Amino acid sequence: MKAALLETYRAEPKLANVPDPACPRDGVIVGVRACGVCRSDHHAWQGADPDVELPHVMGHEFSGEVIEVGADCHRFQVGDRVTAPFILGCGHCPDCQTGQPTVCNKQQVIGFSFWGAFAEAVAIPHADYNLVRLPEAVSFEDAAGMGCRVTTAWRALTDRAGLKPGEWVVVHGCGGVGLSAILIAAALGARILAVDVSEDALTQARLMGANETLNASGIGDVGAVVRDMTEGGAHVSLDALGVSATFDNTLRSLRKLGRHIQVGMPVGDHAAVTLPLLELVYARQLSLHGMRGLGATGFPALFDMISAGRLNLGGLVTRSLSLSQLGNALREMDGTQPAGVTVINRMTV
Repeated sequence: MKAALLETYRAEPKLANVPDPACPRDGVIVGVRACGVCRSDHHAWQGADPDVELPHVMGHEFSGEVIEVGADCHRFQVGDRVTAPFILGCGHCPDCQTGQPTVCNKQQVIGFSFWGAFAEAVAIPHADYNLVRLPEAVSFEDAAGMGCRVTTAWRALTDRAGLKPGEWVVVHGCGGVGLSAILIAAALGARILAVDVSEDALTQARLMGANETLNASGIGDVGAVVRDMTEGGAHVSLDALGVSATFDNTLRSLRKLGRHIQVGMPVGDHAAVTLPLLELVYARQLSLHGMRGLGATGFPALFDMISAGRLNLGGLVTRSLSLSQLGNALREMDGTQPAGVTVINRMTV
């Protein structure tokens, strides 16, 4: 099959013929129809993810059709339109059995701990537990655009934050997951302030439903400005970028008893931060929540909202590319992340 093969970090992934994936006995092979390009792929491409071993095929935000089924997979058949969480649980441990596969000790991560979906096909183990049927109302491109961004933002706001109608939520970083959070927050009836340093990203944020926007370029105390704009501070703040300055800004954006959700993955020098424990966490009694992925059982409620017309994914995907153009999309993320979501939907060229 054709795949984008990464042989050297930060080098152009090579469009190459590689062996077809073997079908797990309890899994399936999915013929990939589309795969989103995510900031996490950029981390892998840079060599910042310890799970990645070269040569490697990245890609975790996939959608497609089942083309082969293992003997011990019973819930799916050839031709099913599917997607899956990027974190795959074992399905058997106490965490998985209580509905928390994102903290499974035996988890596998598509495109990181094993070869992913920037290819014509991808293997999905433990399919009865991990695979998700795709509603007819959701296209392959929209499903790939959802990827880990919409699903992560969904769980971040509905589960971890418990966002309520009328509350202020401030989204720091308006790339794919930030825009997804804005879409979902608008559907939930929240008031939204979007923060970024790119006017293109802020324009996109307004189109997605942000009530207010703030260009943080040159602002010394972003938190103080946000607290002023939100009448005392946001009830919920979401760091969608994962850098130390943004983390600090999100905490300082909160009102008393506010909830911070860490969605952006911190890497390198940003993996450890100085926490203003007395000034903010203790004095303002803030809550800090980590957030990483959504299990398969969390998808139906999200799909129901889409099918009911309460959440419109149109406009989230702003660009479609061929597999051979993946390197260009990754290099662009060296700077300010392009507005919207890029999807690879031509898997053989």
